[in-house]
Amino acid sequence: MNDEAVRERLRSVSDPDLGDDIVSLGLVNAVDVDEDAGTVRISLALGAPYSPSETAIASEIRDALRDTGYDVDLTAQIPSPIDPDEDVLPGVENVIAVASGKGGVGKSTVAVNLAAGLSKLGARVGLFDADVYGPNVPRMVAADEAPTAADDQTIVPPEKYGVKLMSMAFLVGEDDPVIWRGPMVHQLLTQLVEDVQWGELDYLVLDLPPGTGDTQLTVLQTLPLTGAVIVTTPQDVAIDDARKGLEMFGKHDTNVLGIVENMSSFRCPDCGSAHDIFGAGGGEAFAAENDLPFLGALPLDPSVRTGGDGGEPVVLEEGDTADAFRVMTESVADMTGVVRRREASQRS
Repeated sequence: MNDEAVRERLRSVSDPDLGDDIVSLGLVNAVDVDEDAGTVRISLALGAPYSPSETAIASEIRDALRDTGYDVDLTAQIPSPIDPDEDVLPGVENVIAVASGKGGVGKSTVAVNLAAGLSKLGARVGLFDADVYGPNVPRMVAADEAPTAADDQTIVPPEKYGVKLMSMAFLVGEDDPVIWRGPMVHQLLTQLVEDVQWGELDYLVLDLPPGTGDTQLTVLQTLPLTGAVIVTTPQDVAIDDARKGLEMFGKHDTNVLGIVENMSSFRCPDCGSAHDIFGAGGGEAFAAENDLPFLGALPLDPSVRTGGDGGEPVVLEEGDTADAFRVMTESVADMTGVVRRREASQRS
């Protein structure tokens, strides 16, 4: 078997999101047939580690070569279009911003559970609490260790649930308000990103503050975002503000991975009925209106609040609510893969 024969077999493997086979799409970086070792080595342009869709693609590749008698060794790499000298996060494969147009919709809850859920899948994950004025992440994961300083004066972030953490809350007193103007926020965020030893990460999740102010602009202008997740609740007031967030990302040519509808319904533990306290279907309708993926509906459940206050992300538990957060996590990973593979295909 030679390289061309392998590629011909790989033409039977389709990308379910991009609508063509992986060879035609340019998603096969290289093929090496090692006759002595009895191994076929394939490098693929897959960019979302542990996403269900990319895991399925890898499985189909193995199936396509199963009867050849060769072992199949798969690796994945999408070369970065960013000049290495200009890359502020050289070891980070995907940067995902979690945003909302207004406060109170559970954005930090989504960010924390997304990071913990990705880590549970097996990914290497960091969580950057960029909500400078209201940092909640350390409490929501019960992070009791502060960052430490390395010999080169860089910052070593603590870890919880396998997630590397950084937050303004580590740097100020527990009850101290942060009263800073925009330039100071810009300088702090830049330092916290560039001077932190993030290491090699599959995903860095950014918990942005609500709104469309200085912090969001700093992130959009300085960080290589793979995409953004917009969180809303079902009611019209939240949707109106989510629309502003969507416009902000559009003006800065940032991919929006999709819409998450939080607090979608409350299931009464006494009567078993579902109550749409904040309305129903607003997030899904907003996603459809803007031709964006709907990443999931997260229920209004006391266990979410308990997990946030107690530092135990609900995605790590069992039950219907945990399953809803896991579906959201997998959907975000899948859409991250779509964005990366589409970009790789367009460059090939």
